[in-house]
Amino acid sequence: MNVLSVENLEKSYGEKILFQNVTFGLDQGQKVALVAKNGAGKTTLLRCLCGMESADQGNIVFRKEQRISWMEQTEDFDPNATVWDLIADNQHENHQLFYAYNQALENNDAAEIDRLTDAITANNAWGVEAEIAKIVQILKLNPKDRVGSLSGGQKKRISLAKVLLADADFFILDEPTNHLDLDMIEWLESYLSSTNATVFMVTHDRYFLESVCDVILELDEKNLYKYNGNFSYYLYKKAERQEQLASSIEKAQNTFRSELEWIRKQPKARGTKQKARIDAFLEVKETASQKIKNDSMELLVKMERLGTKIVEFHKVSKAFGDKTLLQSFSYNFQRQERMGIVGNNGTGKTTFV
Repeated sequence: MNVLSVENLEKSYGEKILFQNVTFGLDQGQKVALVAKNGAGKTTLLRCLCGMESADQGNIVFRKEQRISWMEQTEDFDPNATVWDLIADNQHENHQLFYAYNQALENNDAAEIDRLTDAITANNAWGVEAEIAKIVQILKLNPKDRVGSLSGGQKKRISLAKVLLADADFFILDEPTNHLDLDMIEWLESYLSSTNATVFMVTHDRYFLESVCDVILELDEKNLYKYNGNFSYYLYKKAERQEQLASSIEKAQNTFRSELEWIRKQPKARGTKQKARIDAFLEVKETASQKIKNDSMELLVKMERLGTKIVEFHKVSKAFGDKTLLQSFSYNFQRQERMGIVGNNGTGKTTFV
């Protein structure tokens, strides 16, 4: 069942065209990732889908009566609200029912208990509070904390919780794994893979893409390409597409050189057949002038070569007050080593770096 149709979408900022002629459709339950180099317009396209920005032209049509829930990279929250209040707000009516139900139990009000029992049952809401508590625990949030006291990462996890608890048919997620530790990411992989909802996301987490997504959309040089497969399949098909493009460009360049010689030999006054050949020459020229850009989607940092040994740690320790993050760490980092630092949030990864 088709749940989203996008036709001929175009968006520019001034003279800079972000994307043009973007056309694609999604079916119910597909897990889709939008990939591109930084600045290509990924977040802008997401915001167009959500109605937060208007496209310059084109159409976006969601299936009617579809519940859509989306998460931005940043979101403003009331600093005085608690974590629980913000997350439960998605279930505002059910949350009020449970509050009233608990009050009725305390007051031993049998008639009110019966009425609220029927209302909660009608809303199919008996598991709502338990589901909220479960996700709050998984995302390592304290339900009583005030938002004003939280870090940016904790606020991002509140946004994620609100989206996932919205009981939606279509999730739109912008960098959902940011500020999640390994356990949270593994849980989110399982959650999104098993949901019947359609998922449309932007993420730079390659392994998350590989595990969750079955469709990859790539924005490349203002155009969109669709690959029906996981991230590995996308890499294979993209390389294949670039090889075909390189072959077409090489062929066009050879034709261009021979036709350019013919153009130079022609008199200024030309007939109809000559004009048609000139028009064809101009088309070939456009193809021949293309260049294949293979910009990385990841940030690359140039480093100078410093010899075999890069840096040596000898019994390095670090603590904040009574909390020890690193103790007696010793290691010689060698040139061309590839090392990753993993650990739960708050264990000292960023401090170590």
